Amino acid sequence: MKIKSPFLKEQFLKRYLYIITLIMGSYLEGQTINLAGANWNASVPTITEAGTNYAGTYNNPGLLTLSGHLPGSFLNLLGSSGAKISMQYVPTNWNSSLKLYAKRSGGSAVINGLCVLCSVTFSGGTANYIEILQSSAVTLSTITFGGVLGVNNSVDYSAVSVQLQMGGVSVTIPAASYSAQIVFTIGAN
Repeated sequence: MKIKSPFLKEQFLKRYLYIITLIMGSYLEGQTINLAGANWNASVPTITEAGTNYAGTYNNPGLLTLSGHLPGSFLNLLGSSGAKISMQYVPTNWNSSLKLYAKRSGGSAVINGLCVLCSVTFSGGTANYIEILQSSAVTLSTITFGGVLGVNNSVDYSAVSVQLQMGGVSVTIPAASYSAQIVFTIGAN
């Protein structure tokens, strides 16, 4: 088919790209990450002078739990490199001297679909607390896939427990209510 008019060529190209986008969109799904848990309100005593009347670091008594879904299209894109769960904080009312940390425990996964000799493993984030930064995302844990991906594969992961810690509390930080939001993402490793 030969099109002579530039206007008709542009219309044909737009229509063609629109159809390709519709077809591709019906095959692709996005990976998800879900968070269960409550807001953490750390109870820090009023510090009036230097000394040992405060702990300095505070742990969240309630764990956050991450779960989610990794579709086959995402798994095929990753190949053997795996996925990573990253975290970063967004300050709402925060003092930069305060530090946030996280540590992971647990994690399980189920491979859906037909898959030969497949396995899923979680690694990292369990030995020590990892500092959560504002300026860039840091890796909490990785999810690695092994085996030959088959037909209609996807992975559902759950029970990834996250323990939070706050540090940097000092007499030099003004007494106030501070808050920040932690953002967890999952993507290619």
